[in-house]
Amino acid sequence: MAGRRRWSTEEILDTAAELLRTSDAESFSVRKLAAALGTDSSSLYRHFRNKTELLRAVADRILMAAMDGYRPEGDWKQRINTMALRLREAFGEQPQLAAIWGRYASGGTGSRLVMEELLQALRASGLPDEEIPARYHRIALLIAALISSEAGVGAITPKEYEQGMEQFRVAVLGADPEHFPALAHFARDIRPLGADRRAAFEEILAAQLAHIEAQIT
Repeated sequence: MAGRRRWSTEEILDTAAELLRTSDAESFSVRKLAAALGTDSSSLYRHFRNKTELLRAVADRILMAAMDGYRPEGDWKQRINTMALRLREAFGEQPQLAAIWGRYASGGTGSRLVMEELLQALRASGLPDEEIPARYHRIALLIAALISSEAGVGAITPKEYEQGMEQFRVAVLGADPEHFPALAHFARDIRPLGADRRAAFEEILAAQLAHIEAQIT
């Protein structure tokens, strides 16, 4: 091993993120990462105890990037909405990492920054302190689920997307009214899951925040 380069933690995470642009958590491995770096797996375990810890660190870097330069502005709902959209945009550039964040979560600095801002915004709403943890959990789950779901659609190839669209059109427009009366009735107005994703994201989040606001007032 003499003369073999020692990679920094940041360099390891950069390479892992690049590999994850074209693969998912299941196919990703420390062995593949080591091969990409031209080293052996044991050298990487000096930085991360296992694959899960490594994946969490990669996802946390996206959270940190999303919160970089963030400054709270507006009322509590605007703050949560702005933060959620920043997370959506950051993970939109690396959709495979969104699924990893939703599955593995993170306990790093990026995660703490997101948690702190969300909790601060909820306190600014006027909610009693005892209700804030439960509300935080629901909003965090909602944001993670929406981002992960959207990322799943964004990660497929154009060919796969078009094949899916064709299957959607056949399934919806060709629905037998006798067996699927409601589907046949609304067929021409039903949109595929990938349509108007930003608008759907904002509307679903707004509905959750409006529900909280209604309970406060």
